[in-house]
Amino acid sequence: MPRAVTLAPHSSDWAAQAEALIANLQGAVPGFMGLHHIGSTAVPGLAAKPVVDLLGEVADLGAVDAVRAGLEGLGWRWRGENGVAGRRYLTRDDPDTGERAAHLHIHARGDAMIPWHLAFRDRLRAEPATAAAYEAEKSRCAALHSGDSAAYAACKKAWTDRVAVEAVGRLPAP
Repeated sequence: MPRAVTLAPHSSDWAAQAEALIANLQGAVPGFMGLHHIGSTAVPGLAAKPVVDLLGEVADLGAVDAVRAGLEGLGWRWRGENGVAGRRYLTRDDPDTGERAAHLHIHARGDAMIPWHLAFRDRLRAEPATAAAYEAEKSRCAALHSGDSAAYAACKKAWTDRVAVEAVGRLPAP
């Protein structure tokens, strides 16, 4: 089902929401080796869809599959890989409004998507000009696809992939 795309000015509440979600997940679901606030809501000053993105790291995805019921009990909707091999993807809606509130992307430690997400976020935080360019790309795509969040995501994918690959390439060798 397509979801509308509305970009909101950055809110300091997003960091607090991410911290609360992370604390809730860590306290209730064993096995997370790391939980990170990622995506546009993790970049101060950047306009974003008001949906908090989290990245979870686990030893293996079988451990996540084993705690599916616990995640669902916390209000997360299980979506499986949802088009990305080697990922478990969950969404959470605000219980009061029914609006999408958060996404949880879970990968096994060592998966290439972990440094991709973290390096992209960190580059946007460190480079205001790159963050501004991303906001312009997001605004362009939102104007083209205001009624379809999947089309919006596809529209900005080439831009995000290019910037993330450059950012990962700058990481020190392990």
